[in-house]
Amino acid sequence: MALTSSPAKAAGLRAKGIKPIVGNLDDHQSLQRLSGWATRVLHLAPPPSDQVGAWSKDSRTLNLVRALKKRALPRALVYGSTSGVYGDCQGEWVLESRPVKPHTPRAIRRVDAENSIRFLGKTGVRSSILRIPGIYAPDRPNGTPRERLLKGTPVLLQKDDVYTNHIHSDDLARACVAALWRGKAQRVVHVCDDSQMKMGDYFDLAADLMGLKRPPRVPRSQAQETLPLMLLSFMSESRRLKNDRLKNELRVHLLYPTIAQGLKPTAIPTTQGEPKTIV
Repeated sequence: MALTSSPAKAAGLRAKGIKPIVGNLDDHQSLQRLSGWATRVLHLAPPPSDQVGAWSKDSRTLNLVRALKKRALPRALVYGSTSGVYGDCQGEWVLESRPVKPHTPRAIRRVDAENSIRFLGKTGVRSSILRIPGIYAPDRPNGTPRERLLKGTPVLLQKDDVYTNHIHSDDLARACVAALWRGKAQRVVHVCDDSQMKMGDYFDLAADLMGLKRPPRVPRSQAQETLPLMLLSFMSESRRLKNDRLKNELRVHLLYPTIAQGLKPTAIPTTQGEPKTIV
């Protein structure tokens, strides 16, 4: 079963063997059919953008939680959050137990959504929170840095640069399924690969693999004068996520453990060693 806000997509979902439920997370009345139907819920919808008077709240997650509580509760709910809830960690290694310290409105809304999910977990639902960094998907439009590289958007000098974290879309999908069945109650899990790269190095690697020109490097002072605020916000937070829970608790064997493997034009899932579980 899948919730869609577009009636036009219903036929396509049925063709794939999925029962469509037409509803909109921004309209709580349209979600009533979800209650009692869903036994395992995967919630990946982002919070709404800035709202007057409610810029720090995620009304969509709240609407979903309220709808699910009306009848029989689901057994499990998995919420896809963001690693941005930690704010700037100055390049330190980050465990899931680290307190959140969001610096941007979108990250603050994600913390609000996490709190709604935790509240539902107190009612007996096995709720899990996946904190997800940058997602890349070579088989999808705009799923790689190609367009940005073609534009020549600059990156920071090495001395000013920040650590970033990534996950291949296929590995993310497998982690979501694993969490629906194996996630521990009220548990946070980082869904990221094994790469330890700074942002500029990531774009250099992508350029080399795609046969494109590496982006120019600029000091932070110049970037603050020329780059969009959204991009600057990503360049202002540095952290390295630990993914031990992903591997040991959810038992997900990464098909693309490094960005280099995932961005190769003919990327093939790794076969090194025997995976504990293939989801």
